[in-house]
Amino acid sequence: MNPSWRRRGLTAVTVAAGAALCLAGSTPTNAAHAGSKAADEPWVVSLGDSFISGEAGRWAGNSNESADGYSGTDRAFAPATETADPHRVYGTSYDDGCNRSDSAEVNSARVRGKRLNLACSGATFTAILLPEHGGSPFKGEPSQAQQLRTAVTGHPVRAVVVSIGGNDLGFEDVITACAKNFVKPIGAAPCAPAWGPEVRKRLPAMRTAAVKALADVTTAMNRAGHAKGSYRLVLQSYPSPLPGGARVRYPGEKYDRLTQGGCPFFDKDLTWAHDELVPEISTTLAAAARTAGAEFLDLSRAFEGREVCSDTTVQAGPGRQPSGSTSEWARFVTSGAGQGQRQESMHPNYYGQLALGTCLGLQLDRGRENHSCVNSAGSGPGAMRLRPVPAQTLSRASAPPRTSSPQMPRLTSL
Repeated sequence: MNPSWRRRGLTAVTVAAGAALCLAGSTPTNAAHAGSKAADEPWVVSLGDSFISGEAGRWAGNSNESADGYSGTDRAFAPATETADPHRVYGTSYDDGCNRSDSAEVNSARVRGKRLNLACSGATFTAILLPEHGGSPFKGEPSQAQQLRTAVTGHPVRAVVVSIGGNDLGFEDVITACAKNFVKPIGAAPCAPAWGPEVRKRLPAMRTAAVKALADVTTAMNRAGHAKGSYRLVLQSYPSPLPGGARVRYPGEKYDRLTQGGCPFFDKDLTWAHDELVPEISTTLAAAARTAGAEFLDLSRAFEGREVCSDTTVQAGPGRQPSGSTSEWARFVTSGAGQGQRQESMHPNYYGQLALGTCLGLQLDRGRENHSCVNSAGSGPGAMRLRPVPAQTLSRASAPPRTSSPQMPRLTSL
């Protein structure tokens, strides 16, 4: 065995760990971010799942080299004591898995005022709903809409930003199935042919879930004394954590994708996820925003060229420090046996969250319109740009929803 192999904290899902991929999360900090100098400054509040709670914010890029806090990528690592404590990044929310990081989108956005992060990793739409509409406690916390009403009563609010739907769709199922297929010793085959049709069948139910969540956010705000229109309500979509199959820096569908890259997927699955799955999710959420009267922030291409295993990024290592302009912006797939938690896999990392925070700040600086947020090639998270949402997305969003079962799978991934 290559001696360097022993130094590496195997990123990847081993064959056994591949079956257990989980992208989940924990409790709110319940205290507003200390960014306000005046008690009457308006609040910006985030609700929803792990893509906005701050899951994976512990990691500034990815590395397989364990020395020096994984080549400086582990923000929970203290060089003086050579110990890592995730509480340095996630605070008390690490204890129950909500994983609200210090770099979460609402905290890193360039906006004035107080910040409040009520999102929790793993949340489905029922974690947002008011109790009388089927909302239920999640990870020991009251529903997020209920918490929102209590928190903002008597305080000015500039915006409420929501990320929801991925767990209702079953994103964890997809990632787990595709990774398991890749690591099968016999009969390995892409998962896209089976999962493509299944995901499409689930999309209308995800749209309904998002609409219901936004309706209860509006109700909670009204009960707190904030009439609709007095604040910004934004629904955002998800960035693709993976590139298409033609842009992977590990060619040949070999096991180096598993042991080094942390992207154990076939080319066909990568291309499907990047070119079809993520855009279809975004289109469906655009439709939900339209129905609910919310603004839509399309993040589907925010990480273009910065995805895990993209050929335009590099991992940190000896002599190569992590950087927002060269490192990956999403957490690679990890078993959780060595570095970090497996629930952090496939989520925006520290750089990704700074980028999404920039997107949110730009959205709130503009008028109440729909935008797509994209990065600038070769630049860091601060160089994000807004552009009009693609006409194709809006036209599809205007189409009437297909009928679907009201039953939603309860999952804990995003």
